[in-house]
Amino acid sequence: MPLATTEQYGRMLDAAATGRYALPSVNVTSSETLNAAIRGFAEAGADGIVQVTVGGASFLGAGDALTGARALAQLAPVVADRAPVLVALHTDHCPPDHVADFLEPLIADSEERVARGEPPLFGSHMFDGSTLPLEDNLRIARGLLERCTAAGMLLEVECGVVGGEEDGIRGPTGPREELYTTPADLLRVADVLGTGEYGRYLVAATFGNVHGVHAPGTVQLRPEILKAGQEALGQRSPSARFAYVFHGSSGSTEAELAEAISSGVVKVNLDSDAQYAFTNAIAGHVFDNWRGVLKLDGVGDKQAFDPRSWGRAAEAAMAARVHEACEQFGCAGRSLAAQI
Repeated sequence: MPLATTEQYGRMLDAAATGRYALPSVNVTSSETLNAAIRGFAEAGADGIVQVTVGGASFLGAGDALTGARALAQLAPVVADRAPVLVALHTDHCPPDHVADFLEPLIADSEERVARGEPPLFGSHMFDGSTLPLEDNLRIARGLLERCTAAGMLLEVECGVVGGEEDGIRGPTGPREELYTTPADLLRVADVLGTGEYGRYLVAATFGNVHGVHAPGTVQLRPEILKAGQEALGQRSPSARFAYVFHGSSGSTEAELAEAISSGVVKVNLDSDAQYAFTNAIAGHVFDNWRGVLKLDGVGDKQAFDPRSWGRAAEAAMAARVHEACEQFGCAGRSLAAQI
């Protein structure tokens, strides 16, 4: 099917919230990882989101992030058109210093497309103002929300700071308390960004989550923080509810995922685990075929070092991990495509 329209994207998120499941949002950096993500959604019968960071887009665009993002936005609809599920397109983790040279030009592209009667280039964008004081973060986010809404897109914001490192953005190395959003912080998000009257947005609230993969016991998740935020918002506006995003989900237990999703998480980012599945398959291929790959006899085995050989293995492995995530997040077999 074609990429999800604005209306379909909203329906995907609404269905996730109502059905108490989450959509996987898979980071991609190439045509192969894009194929793998969409293949995983299709095999699971699940709708999903494909996303790219500034660094991922730079890799995809031979060093130019804006070119890479635009290229992905041209390729994704072609690949997604063959899938029997809905796929939305998103940009992930744009820090303040790349708003002017990455995020705003992409929003401008969508504004121009919408003015011509075409769909926006992306379905949503993330502004990651977590390195700024909350008021500065929300001030910039409010302006971006208005532009995204007018162009038929959603905005994702981050309230609090996710630990670890993602695409060059490093979380706090000080007290662990910095990794936990407070209900007061979340209410301030609602004060500035509204509860729908200024446009639709997603909130990456932090509850101890950390980017990357870490040893057992290192990450101390407190999903109850998400529930507390919902309760605080409900006391102020009974019909309002935050649409949460779970960053740093790699290594989380089934119970932790389930509790976070039950508290309003509708989007779970999948990056490190997908990367590992992709690269581990390549390593396995090289280990199994090392003589031919390294050309120890001076000739080698073209079937072994042809990028298509290890590429197919990597794509299949990443697709399997995406499928597994769909099962874990509860969205497998629940695509809305048949209803469109």
